[in-house]
Amino acid sequence: MGTLASNEPILRDDVMAGVWQVAVSEPGCSHGSGGQQSCIEVSGLPLTFADGRPVGIEPSTLRSLSYGFKRVIDLVLGSAALVVLGPLLIITALAIRLTSPGPALFRQDRDGLNGKVISIYKFRSMFADRGDITGVAQTKKGDARITPIGHFIRRTSIDELPQLINVIKGDMSLVGPRPHPIGMLADGKPYEALVPYYHDRHAMKPGISGWAQANGLRGATDNARVATARIEHDVAYVQNFSILLDIKIIFLTIRNEFITGTGN
Repeated sequence: MGTLASNEPILRDDVMAGVWQVAVSEPGCSHGSGGQQSCIEVSGLPLTFADGRPVGIEPSTLRSLSYGFKRVIDLVLGSAALVVLGPLLIITALAIRLTSPGPALFRQDRDGLNGKVISIYKFRSMFADRGDITGVAQTKKGDARITPIGHFIRRTSIDELPQLINVIKGDMSLVGPRPHPIGMLADGKPYEALVPYYHDRHAMKPGISGWAQANGLRGATDNARVATARIEHDVAYVQNFSILLDIKIIFLTIRNEFITGTGN
């Protein structure tokens, strides 16, 4: 597999320095002395393999504390975002209802933490009688199923904002691997057939945005290399999770989606 290198600093938990510690180093994986371990760079984060599979996460007190703090951040920021974005959510819902028949919101089953099925909320961006309730049939350029306003809310990711409800409920987090439709395809085949360690991404709660999305990897998964890169980013996030990395992803997402307009 190729690597996606970057000059971004590497952020990770450090037991000696606590939850907020950030270790900054030049890109490049540190290789241990033994065995079959290997490492690649994924947009500045190390992704470590052992015997051809990503190295699993060992439970630790620090990681447990970080998970608890992450949940507090989800509740505080998620609730605040619902209040601040309330007018936008109401306007979007009204625009959807006024421009095409059908509900403004819909629910869709997705893979959640440890593969548990969750129902996520989204603004409807397709005509009600043409949408694929499973989400497996991916959208394409010029897709006739998408409503006029649907193009805008998908391009700006406004269609994902109702998932703040999922964050508050605890099904999702603000940051984490995006929740994929059950049975999602990549390069025309089941995702796990293309990437054998696909389900390693489910070791953490899915998020509204993740390391893949912060680095421009989103949309269709019909290209095998791009689809693989998305999973590499997801698993690298799982291995390197820290509160500081979450904060970085939040700022990158806000910048790319709402400030510079480089989201796609």
